Amino acid sequence: MVNRVLAHTGARYPIIQAPMGWIARSDLAAAVSRAGGLGMIETSSGEVDACRAEIDAMVAAGLPFGVNLPLMFLRDESLVRYVADAGVRFVTTSAGSPARYLPLLKEHGLTVYHVVPSVRAARKAVEAGVDGLVVEGAEGGGFKNPDEVSLLVLLQAVRALTDLPLVAAGGIVDGRGMAAAFALGAEAVQMGTRFLSSAESPVHGNFKQAVVDADETGTVVVNRSGNATMRVLKTDFSTGLAATGGPAASSLAAIKRLYFDGEMDASLASAGQSAGLVDAVRPAADIIRDTMAGFRRALADAQARAGLLED
Repeated sequence: MVNRVLAHTGARYPIIQAPMGWIARSDLAAAVSRAGGLGMIETSSGEVDACRAEIDAMVAAGLPFGVNLPLMFLRDESLVRYVADAGVRFVTTSAGSPARYLPLLKEHGLTVYHVVPSVRAARKAVEAGVDGLVVEGAEGGGFKNPDEVSLLVLLQAVRALTDLPLVAAGGIVDGRGMAAAFALGAEAVQMGTRFLSSAESPVHGNFKQAVVDADETGTVVVNRSGNATMRVLKTDFSTGLAATGGPAASSLAAIKRLYFDGEMDASLASAGQSAGLVDAVRPAADIIRDTMAGFRRALADAQARAGLLED
């Protein structure tokens, strides 16, 4: 069998770096792609000129990479056209229906995967004609569907719906999580929190250390009833916001102070429950190498344990 995600992306390994706003720029993406994974460039920050420059840098480097287009936040189709004309091969769409821009992207020969937090969203994306799906469980960091569904359940339900290639996202930091996702029907994994805390990540050391220090209960969901539900690290600021139910969107005004100046109570620190599995800041190449080695070990261990159940 051919791994369809590798065929679609040109990556050597089926490990994708999440397109985290303000973070998924060319330094991190290039490190991931050079190590055999797929680096992604974000556009959710809304810093259009900066994102264009990052896309150009990746094209010039000649590395496989992808771009995320958060549909709800696109002011017009100029950025979509820029991506379509820039030589990008792989795109993920999110936060809206892919139907509006799918014809333009497909006309330019791009492969398009859509990020889905539910079976309902997956069904609509399949009907729209996407090439694959990023199945995002509630364990993951950042913006979330208020109706939380874990990756364990969601991945099985989406696989029952469609035979399209699936990328599993949420709660995965190593080969064991990757093997579990593949057992449930995935052909690749997407990791955000793990690469957020990598050596090449541009965020401040305070943010990376907060991820390393967090346990499995170290995140909180804020604004569950609003349009900007997010999973973030527990801080005095975020726990207070979760208690009052305040709006998350307005709390992002000072996000650069948190991300790049290390002021952990200035805003919201997006991170998933997988922070509880991250024990050190490590280079992206080491993360990918060890994830693949752990993936192979986990598959062999599972096969050995399954042998005990044979008649």
